[in-house]
Amino acid sequence: MNAHPLAWVLSALLTGSALSGTAQAEEQFVTIGTGGYTGVYYVAGQAICRFFNRASDAHGMRCNAPATSGGVANVNGLRSGEFNFALMQSDHQYKALNGLAPFAAEGAMSDIRAVFSMQSEVFTILARRDAHIAHFDDLKGKRVNIGSPGSGQRSSFEEIMQVKGWDASVFALVAELKPAEQASALSDNSIDAMAYFVGHPNGAIQEATTTSDALLVPVTGPAIDTLLAEKSYYSRAEIPAGLYRGNPTAIASIGTQAVLATSANSDPEMVYQLVKTVFDNLERFKRLHPAFAELRAEQMITQGLTAPLHDGALRYYKERGWR
Repeated sequence: MNAHPLAWVLSALLTGSALSGTAQAEEQFVTIGTGGYTGVYYVAGQAICRFFNRASDAHGMRCNAPATSGGVANVNGLRSGEFNFALMQSDHQYKALNGLAPFAAEGAMSDIRAVFSMQSEVFTILARRDAHIAHFDDLKGKRVNIGSPGSGQRSSFEEIMQVKGWDASVFALVAELKPAEQASALSDNSIDAMAYFVGHPNGAIQEATTTSDALLVPVTGPAIDTLLAEKSYYSRAEIPAGLYRGNPTAIASIGTQAVLATSANSDPEMVYQLVKTVFDNLERFKRLHPAFAELRAEQMITQGLTAPLHDGALRYYKERGWR
């Protein structure tokens, strides 16, 4: 865990970015909405594009995966046509499909389609040790970053606040920092705690625990039990012991799956080719980030798929005898 927090991002980015010189004007460009530069979504998008672009001479398409604000923004980008594919939490996929908050104003996105799921994600609270935050309830009266608008952690944080009967007034300060800004804010003592819904290990959490004395905080209690009972898209989760400096024990929380989604209107051949390049290179893909190490094909095509599968993805899975 001594690598620079951006090493995983850069290794994925640098290995698959060059355009071939053949008929670029005729190529179809595919865009994947990802997340902040320090998050796993960004690495995932770059990794998917890496393998997709290796086969561009065969299928005539090129892929790019820009950084975004995260899951909620990705749903909206998919809806508007800005993105062909988007990474998001499985709960956001479910909420978009059914027109639930934070997508209630836009209405049900009946054409959202699942492609495959990826790593497990955990709602993560990291706090400065000197802030004396041992439990989630200790966040009251503290300076807390609840996440930038459009991010997954912001949406989930607000969902937890709702079940606890909290509003922003319970905190001494509410920050809306982007994921890449959180670690330095914690280290600079600008905030007492940060929230992140992310796969582990994560570069931003590694940076924050390396540059400051910070502790992971359990997300448990009666209100969390109520949330789990009411919201089937959440499940109990755990941040493994010893991933980060100063955090030797496992930490209980809630979690969900990261999923790659698209629209029912997406070209089935495009979806098929993207799925094929990922699963044909799955073992190499898994080496691009520690959070991908435990990915299994049989789980990626079943877990977290809170929307119907796209026909292009289903075609590949049937060819492999998986469906």
